[in-house]
Amino acid sequence: MTEEDRIQLRRAIELGEAGRGRVSPNPVVGALVVRDGEVIGEGFHAELGGVHAEVAALADCRARGGDPVGATMYVSLEPCAHQGRQPPCTEAILAAGISRVVIAADDPSEKAGGRGPGILRDEGIEVELADGDEATAARLANQAFRKHARTARPLVILKSALSLDGFTATAEGDSRWISGAASRALVHRWRAETDAIAVGVLTAMADDPLLTAREVADAEPRQPLRIVFDSSARLPLDSRLASGAGEVGVLVVAGAEARPESVAALRDAGVEVLAASGGPADRLRAALDELGRRCVTSLMVEGGARLAGAFLDAGEVDELRLFYAPLLLGAGRPLAEREGAGLIADGERPLAVTWEPSGGEMLVRARLREW
Repeated sequence: MTEEDRIQLRRAIELGEAGRGRVSPNPVVGALVVRDGEVIGEGFHAELGGVHAEVAALADCRARGGDPVGATMYVSLEPCAHQGRQPPCTEAILAAGISRVVIAADDPSEKAGGRGPGILRDEGIEVELADGDEATAARLANQAFRKHARTARPLVILKSALSLDGFTATAEGDSRWISGAASRALVHRWRAETDAIAVGVLTAMADDPLLTAREVADAEPRQPLRIVFDSSARLPLDSRLASGAGEVGVLVVAGAEARPESVAALRDAGVEVLAASGGPADRLRAALDELGRRCVTSLMVEGGARLAGAFLDAGEVDELRLFYAPLLLGAGRPLAEREGAGLIADGERPLAVTWEPSGGEMLVRARLREW
C-alpha cells in the first residue's frame, strides 16, 4: 500500500457516503478508476437496485472518454461475485481490463466472504486489501450492513438529548426542547438514514411523536419503520403514530399480557403488531430477530428511559449518540432506568468515543461494538 493508494481509498469511502439512506439493506460503496495517479472515473452505489459502485465508476470513465484497460480500481468494499439485484461486479471488472484492484474492507456476508477477490486473482488481476486507518474507516462506514451480515440483526443506536447533569426531562416530564434546532435537524437526517426508529409506549403517549424524517435535503426522504415497544398494546388509536400508520409503517411490539381486543383494534387501524412473550429482554430480542428477517439493518432507539435501560441491560446497544445541552435541571428523568454497576470497575467502557459541537450542544458518540 502506497500513500497514493491510501488517498484514493479515502476518496472511495467518501464517495460511498453519497448513497447513505438510499441503498439499505445494501452497503454504501464508492469506487474510482485511476491511471498514473489521475482519476479517470468514479462512482458510488446510489440507490437500492441500481448499479453498483464499480460499474458506475467504469461508466463514468467511459463517459469521460477514458479507457479502463490496465488501470487501477479502488473500491471501499470488496467487489461482489454473485448475482443479486445487479450482475456480479467481478464480471464488469474483468471485462473492463482492469489490472489492479485495491479494496478498503472485506464483505462478511455469506454470499461474499472473499469470493470476489479470489476470482479476480485467479484471472490474473493484482488484488490488495487495505489495512490501517483506511480499512477501519471503511468498516465503520458499513457497521449496520456488517452486523446484519454476521448476526441477522440490526445495528442498534441509542440516541438522546440530556442536560449537563444527565437528565432527559424535568421531574414533571418537560423535555422540549433540551436540544437546539441544529441538533434536531441532525436527528431528522439520521432518521432518513436509518431503517427503523423505536420508542417506548410511555414516550409515545406523552409526546405523541411522528418519528418521521422531516426537513432534510431530500425532497422525499426515505421514512423509517416506526416501532413502539408496548407490552399492553395500549397505543392510542388517535395518536399520530397509529392514525398515520397507513402512510408510514408502524409496528407495535406487544407482550403476552396484551388484550386481544386491543391488538385487534390496532391492526384494524393499520398498525402491525408483533406478539412477543417473556420479559423485556426476551421481547427486545424477538423484535430484533424479526427486524433482521425483514432486512432492517439499523435501529435508532429514541426513548424513553425504560426502553433505553432494557436495551442496555440486554447488551443490545452498539452505539450511543448523546447531545449534551448547556443547562442544569437539578432533578428529572435519567437517560436509562436500570440497576447499573456496583463498582466503577464493573462499568462498560466504549471502544471509542468522539465529541463535536452541534449548534449549542455537544454531541458525544460512543461506539460499544465494532462489526
